[in-house]
Amino acid sequence: METEVLIKEEVKQKIEKTKNLIVYNDDVNSFGFVIECLMKYCKHNIEQAEQCTYLIHFSGKCAVKNGNYEKLKPIHEALLENGLTSKIE
Repeated sequence: METEVLIKEEVKQKIEKTKNLIVYNDDVNSFGFVIECLMKYCKHNIEQAEQCTYLIHFSGKCAVKNGNYEKLKPIHEALLENGLTSKIE
């Protein structure tokens, strides 16, 4: 019984630590450039990068990657350095 409680607590902590890296639409960057950045920094394949880019454009934002903060921070910073608008939530 105690093991079950510990496992549930570990799962809860992992779920709570999961964050999303959101990329927002802007009027500056081209579709091609956003696709290129998603492939380079988020390791998306071409189809995934294109789908995310369309969602960013038409919905205003898209969660392009998820994971813990430590994993997402360098990707977020790279996107910002390349002129994209992103946020870890």
